[in-house]
Amino acid sequence: MIDPVYIPHESAPHVATWTAFPSHEELWGEDLPRAQAQSAQMIVALSGMGRRPGPLAERVFVLVHGEAARAAAFALLRDCATVLEADFGDIWLRDTGPIFARKGRRAVALRPRFNGWGGKYELSGDTDVAPHLADLSRTAMLDVDLVIEGGALEFDGEGTLLTTRECLLNPNRNPGLTEKGAEARLRKAFGVEKVLWLDRGLLNDHTDGHIDNVARLLGGGRVVCQTPAGDGDPHAERLTEARAALESMTDARGRRLQVVTVPSPGRVENEDGEPVPASHMNYVIGNRRIVVPVYGTPSQDAAVAAIAALFPERRTVGVAANALLTGGGAFHCITQHQPRISL
Repeated sequence: MIDPVYIPHESAPHVATWTAFPSHEELWGEDLPRAQAQSAQMIVALSGMGRRPGPLAERVFVLVHGEAARAAAFALLRDCATVLEADFGDIWLRDTGPIFARKGRRAVALRPRFNGWGGKYELSGDTDVAPHLADLSRTAMLDVDLVIEGGALEFDGEGTLLTTRECLLNPNRNPGLTEKGAEARLRKAFGVEKVLWLDRGLLNDHTDGHIDNVARLLGGGRVVCQTPAGDGDPHAERLTEARAALESMTDARGRRLQVVTVPSPGRVENEDGEPVPASHMNYVIGNRRIVVPVYGTPSQDAAVAAIAALFPERRTVGVAANALLTGGGAFHCITQHQPRISL
């Protein structure tokens, strides 16, 4: 008999959270100092620096590359994280790192095939991140026969997986793969019983529609997504479409999804005046805290409060993520949680 795979919900207790520190000036340019500062602010908030350590304290391991980045990380992070020198292309560990899970009675690090987000950003060192984290965490690594990134997959810990067709069925990742074929591989690789599909992600998302910018499964038959921030929200059509689709879905246990909403950031622009995929859905969950990316928009306080109501046992804080967004993502994108595996 084949041992089943089980992936807990992200709110289940963690052994640690892994992240990376912006390190490459050739990638970040003049945004590097601000990206480093915002990454550090997220790490400090997630770790709960200043609180008494205990069994639920969030252990954060931070990968850095190069002497200058290491010095900046030590200066900004002080005693709230463990800084480790490593080679990596960029900081998006949700996608380049492994997906930690349980298989039978052992912890495993699942490694899907990674091709630089459909060949758009193939950076030296990124394909080495997953085996490196598996080694550092002393976790056996298992390969997954599917090109996909962790940011494209949402698990409820109860047999349901949520993703987008735009990403997973994109010819730049899995050419010729049908929806039925994808579901079979997802069930086998990740131990899920039901796959739920949204058509697409946010506008101008370099990841081709990662689900963690659109909707997050909460467990217990619930899901959270965003409502448009007025008529000027460039993502309005996609957000409305996603909400309607979610309201029609049932999970692996047959429950109709209860859809909870928070306000979208609305229009956030890059330096060329183009809308970028800013999203409060890219929050990261820690044992004690939730850290929500904010962008200086009118809706951000209401969004943080709405997300806080979803996790009443944790403290929820908003941290600016505009500089990180110039690189294409926010806090969920740069972290990979390692759940505590109960055997």
